[in-house]
Amino acid sequence: MDPVYFHVDLDAFFASVEQADNPELRGKAVIIGAAPGHRGVVAACSYEARVFGVRSAMPISEAYRRCPDAVYLPVRMQRYHELSRSIMALLEEYTPKVQQISVDEASLDMTGTERLFGESENAARLIKERVKAETGLTISIGIAPNRYLAKLASEYDKPDGLFRVHRGEETVFLDSLDLSDLWGLGKKTLARLEQIGIDTVARLRSRTLESLQAEAGRAGGSYLYTIARGEDPGIYRQDRKSHSISSETTFENDTDDPEEVNRTLLELSHQVMFRVLGEGITAKTVFVKIRFADFRTTTAQRSLSAPPGSAEEIFSHVKELVNERWTGGGPLRLLGVGVSAVNDQERSSLRQGELFAGGPDDRGSGTDGKGTDTRRTRLEETVFKMRQKGNSLTKASLLNRKKRPE
Repeated sequence: MDPVYFHVDLDAFFASVEQADNPELRGKAVIIGAAPGHRGVVAACSYEARVFGVRSAMPISEAYRRCPDAVYLPVRMQRYHELSRSIMALLEEYTPKVQQISVDEASLDMTGTERLFGESENAARLIKERVKAETGLTISIGIAPNRYLAKLASEYDKPDGLFRVHRGEETVFLDSLDLSDLWGLGKKTLARLEQIGIDTVARLRSRTLESLQAEAGRAGGSYLYTIARGEDPGIYRQDRKSHSISSETTFENDTDDPEEVNRTLLELSHQVMFRVLGEGITAKTVFVKIRFADFRTTTAQRSLSAPPGSAEEIFSHVKELVNERWTGGGPLRLLGVGVSAVNDQERSSLRQGELFAGGPDDRGSGTDGKGTDTRRTRLEETVFKMRQKGNSLTKASLLNRKKRPE
């Protein structure tokens, strides 16, 4: 039985949600992120805005210069996650093997489902129709013999696309793409390949493994050699060790106020922990991103012996990382906090203690023996569940926040 994989991509997800929730926005350029006149970047934009060259991560000032008549809206992450969860639950009705990649992408192993839903293209159309009917959103689906090709196929006919790469047609499909269309190739890699005369997928495939490893290193050369042949390099392994969750903010004004920096780090830590709990995963690496007023950017990370069990635990580590690198380096423009090396298998091993374990004489740390604060973890989980139900809870240390992250 030949393997069949779907890659499901929600088209211009954040902007499409806003257009679905407010029909007056349909057909208009919609830009999600900071407001014009404020510092920050584009989080997402509609296809109508992309016509003007607006792209995600573009400074909002540049987006406004290109598209001043767009509708500018703030990020509503809770709403996006709500719809994302609904769509992922819908996908699980078609196969139990759904691997969510991000808030707007998923990889499905559809092998052996033909007897239930007919040919793969028919199953894909059923999924697209249901998502449209139940949420008002369009999705693009790529179908292929492996996850990597399915990912590329999902981008082939966007938006509202459906494209299949049949077994035996991998090379023909790849050669119809630009080299920059291959997932995982950044600007530096593409520039290096061009320097050595590789500007098409076919030319990349003509090179030997040894020559590519000589140019890009052992791992990098192997990756290039593999994807040029349409083979899956393992981009979506089930252990998800390469996945990361992060949140960042650009300050309204450059700041060198340690108190404001710490408040920002704490709130970002809460945002990250909220997503960690929402996705039911854990991670043993925390990291920070620091951008100075002169746009110098640095990152730092720390590997932990056990997954952090609370936002405060994340905060304690990222605060130290920032203090190690922010030593008279001038005002800060941006801060980011994240966790990586995510593993969704370890969470079940955390000891599920009482929310407020121990009596009045308990002065212990409440850890599980591995450094994980189970009481804080349970508290975080309770707060998360209450916020899911619409209750608004705010840490006292965040109440005097000068500016909320965008």
